[in-house]
Amino acid sequence: MQYFVYGRDRAGAGELKASLTPEHWAFMDGYAEALIARGPTLTPDGEGTTGSLHIVDLPTLEAVKTFAYDETYYRAGVFESVLITRFHNHTGGTMWDFTNAVDGYHRYLVHTDDTPRPLTSPHVILHGDLVALDTDEHLGRAVLLEAPDAVAAAALADADLTQVHPWTFGGRR
Repeated sequence: MQYFVYGRDRAGAGELKASLTPEHWAFMDGYAEALIARGPTLTPDGEGTTGSLHIVDLPTLEAVKTFAYDETYYRAGVFESVLITRFHNHTGGTMWDFTNAVDGYHRYLVHTDDTPRPLTSPHVILHGDLVALDTDEHLGRAVLLEAPDAVAAAALADADLTQVHPWTFGGRR
């Protein structure tokens, strides 16, 4: 089962988060084979982080809760909140399968509350539906993509009620 795990940074936690990055990566190394996507969301200028995104394939809800709540940043109080949902991956691969990078484009996480829509752009890195943990309730979509700017990212994701977060590939895989 794939899960979408998104921790939103607590205000003022940037230095703490930066100091814990090596420990965070070591924790993630234990999940290397299960990771579908990972990386920080960024401030608009790209100089700071606003959150930490992971899409992970784990066998049980208990396993994903362990992943989310034993994680270094969470334990240290970096996150203001953590969103965990099931993730129905429409791309079928991982972020490491993406081969259409365009010079000058930026990467984004587009998080939307709207209904599923097919996406066929070569600039889509990964996309899928967000589904409640305990029911089949559709909670929205998450799209990882490349675009020249945030407005183009929202348009490419063909999304309503959209949150667009600058994002980058994370980790050392």
